[in-house]
Amino acid sequence: MLLLLALAGCAPLADHYGAPADPADHGEVVFTVPGGSSARGLAPRLEEAGLVSAADDYVMWLRLTDAGACIKAGRHKLRPDMDAATLTEALCGAPLPEDIPFTIVEGWRIKEIDEALAKNGWIKAGEYAQLASQPGQFTAPFGLPETSLEGYLFPETYMVIPDKWDTKAFIQRQIDMLAERFYTPNSADIKASKRSFNELVIMASMLEREEPKPSQRPMVAGILWKRIDSGWNLGVDATSRYTLDQWNDRKAFLKKLRDPNDPYNSRLRPGLPPTAIGNPSVPSLEAALRPTESEYWYYLHDEKGTIHPSKDEAGHEAYRKQYNVY
Repeated sequence: MLLLLALAGCAPLADHYGAPADPADHGEVVFTVPGGSSARGLAPRLEEAGLVSAADDYVMWLRLTDAGACIKAGRHKLRPDMDAATLTEALCGAPLPEDIPFTIVEGWRIKEIDEALAKNGWIKAGEYAQLASQPGQFTAPFGLPETSLEGYLFPETYMVIPDKWDTKAFIQRQIDMLAERFYTPNSADIKASKRSFNELVIMASMLEREEPKPSQRPMVAGILWKRIDSGWNLGVDATSRYTLDQWNDRKAFLKKLRDPNDPYNSRLRPGLPPTAIGNPSVPSLEAALRPTESEYWYYLHDEKGTIHPSKDEAGHEAYRKQYNVY
């Protein structure tokens, strides 16, 4: 009789000891369970995180229910409004994936990628840039430049594991992604084109900055290739921004435009710039490979970003005055 009374009293006791830490707090907390942990051993950390009201109460609940044997190592999403049963069930479920997204914006330079990685605390500032200046350490189905991987570091959202970060492996992954997303499916057309792969990458990096609308990039590519083939200077102002610490530093930019010794000054120097000026997207690469022929030699953008192409200098100057673009 006494044994039956004791068993009957377990359920109310379990409910008491297993009450939520805070029924009104629905905020999620990512809680990490180290390998080899037991539910009882986690109790003090769960209390510290505000996920159970008291470590001793949680341990008592575990004793009363004989639960918690299935705890899995890894990261788990928990909430203070979970009762002990729900919380323990979550700890026994599949842990969260270790990888998280890291986005490289289309057009970013090596400089911006390095800064983003350092800001996340995954590298020391300059580590990524230093490795990216040593192309000989990497492999690709296409020729790599000798001095810089600018333009070959494919912009994409990559899933990464911060605790296992490897800068060299990540750079190789970017190069492999460029091959997968653009080079391999277009290799026949690339070989048949009049351009080297490096020339296509450099052109694509300019298109990324010159034309915000991907649909217009083939036309701009046609204009720029026509200038190259005719011995004209490109006149792409974005190239003069490439070496600036801050891309939109107007004062420094205007100084660069007047510098004939700047190798990236495409107003005053003929041909393509020495390297890409950023890392282009697939639409820009495809536009560089498959430009649209047109009667145009000039273009400009108004304040809304709309492009206005011109057949001759007179038409171009008329657009300059009309849209106040100089």
